[in-house]
Amino acid sequence: MSGSATLAKRFDIGPNRRSPLPERPFGDVTHYLPQRQLRFFLTAPTPCPYLPGREERKVFAHLPLTEGAAVNDSLTQVGFRRSQNIAYRPACESCRACMSARLPANEYIFSRSERRILSRNEDLERHLVESEATMEQFELLRRYLMARHAEGGMADMTWPDFVAMVEDTAVRTHIIEYRLSSKDRGPGDLVACVLVDVLSDGLSLVYSFYDPDMAKRSLGAFIILDHVIQACLTGLPYVYLGYWVPGSAKMDYKARFSPLEVLKPGGWALLSARERTAMAATVEP
Repeated sequence: MSGSATLAKRFDIGPNRRSPLPERPFGDVTHYLPQRQLRFFLTAPTPCPYLPGREERKVFAHLPLTEGAAVNDSLTQVGFRRSQNIAYRPACESCRACMSARLPANEYIFSRSERRILSRNEDLERHLVESEATMEQFELLRRYLMARHAEGGMADMTWPDFVAMVEDTAVRTHIIEYRLSSKDRGPGDLVACVLVDVLSDGLSLVYSFYDPDMAKRSLGAFIILDHVIQACLTGLPYVYLGYWVPGSAKMDYKARFSPLEVLKPGGWALLSARERTAMAATVEP
């Protein structure tokens, strides 16, 4: 299945799916307006991958090639995520469980356990590389998917799909590779990767994957913590984590990071520990 075919399958792209953007106020946010009006589409209902017994729908738009970076910036700030050249957001009819989440980098205080995670991975070498797919990255991704998400929608990802995920975009993006120290002059073993969009106000972690046999390193958490540090070093205020879905085992890990901001009807707001616990325990439609 080609990258474009995978995208069409995920978003059910078709001529009859056009829909206006659902009305959800997001408070005082400055938006970039592209020269050409964006067209938004609505997917057909499909089984929710996060909460059993529910259906999901998405509203999405194609990012313009000439203004993709600016449009992606504005849409991310109001709860959209990027997949290749498409920006999407949940638009479920009877559920509001998905919540856009981000970490305020400058206010972030590492816990004792998070400092231990950073310490355990001090030996890793961090490399920023262009958003060009390699077979080494793809092989690591396949191992990760088979070990962690064998029943998920990405489990059948092919090499062309991966190339499209990494390279088919007009936004500011790159890959961070984490490698073990080399024992010779060549590159060390690749143990983790993350595809990162660079926004005007932060770093957006599009997708990360890592060696499933290195559980003691907590590589998934390490990638997030490392990007909090990188955001601070580059003067960017936020690290965007995508959607937190209270009650979903797949997404529970995002609630462990604090302080955590989520996008509410009135705008971005810090989530208290009590709110995180209450939301994770009970998810209201």
